[in-house]
Amino acid sequence: MTPEHFQQFCTLLEQHSGILLNQDKRYLVETRLSRVLRDLNMTSIDELVDRLLNRCEPALLKAVIEAMTTNETLWFRDEYPFNALRDVFFPEAETARKRTVRIWSAACSSGQEPYSISMIAAEKSWPFAVEILGTDLSSKILAQAKSGLYDDLSLGRGLSLARKQQFFDQTPQGWQLKNEITRRVRFEVANLLEPVASLGRFDLIFCRNVLIYFSRETKIKIIEHLANALNQNGVLILGASESVQQLSDRFSIERLPGGGMAFRLIK
Repeated sequence: MTPEHFQQFCTLLEQHSGILLNQDKRYLVETRLSRVLRDLNMTSIDELVDRLLNRCEPALLKAVIEAMTTNETLWFRDEYPFNALRDVFFPEAETARKRTVRIWSAACSSGQEPYSISMIAAEKSWPFAVEILGTDLSSKILAQAKSGLYDDLSLGRGLSLARKQQFFDQTPQGWQLKNEITRRVRFEVANLLEPVASLGRFDLIFCRNVLIYFSRETKIKIIEHLANALNQNGVLILGASESVQQLSDRFSIERLPGGGMAFRLIK
């Protein structure tokens, strides 16, 4: 992959997905694009980039973006957001006598985060319905999430034995989530760079460990989209190292029990 093609590819990727790559990511790009080459029987990455730049091939662009998307996830990641959901945000909804709590898990990858949220909802009899939307840029990874089927390796990343036994059935194909968990969750392809009005409004949004991949300008744009998708007094939960400070004045900061922060919409 020539330096010129690498730079052109980085520009194209940022335009269509918001992902910002540094010069030291060239090896990562070549490794991930090699999979696309094999699938499409193409001879070189330079040829692939030329096609992306000079032809209108939506299917090829989609395949490349999916190959470049990081799908790193695990169950109950960092714990404190899920403890806060159980101990702070769901009790708030109960006090407010909400009939439905809508939660958006943005960039949900293979589904561990939205299903973890659903497990929290299942572990107590709350007096409201919980609706969870999981979105991602990759339709391929969402198809995996929709199946609700996981192997032992996937379940070993953050899931307790008690929850495994309670919420999964073992099948010849792997561990299948029970209906009481999957019924609350639906999945949809969504690009955080684009307005998300079609998704509706939410009481809580989980968008964790996503902003770290974007430029400052793109972060500001994404946070504005997320703010517009929140109900009044709604809450945004980011990754442990992420914040809206110096990016938006639409949120107040709340410290969560056990560590971590949440950002509540104020305007």
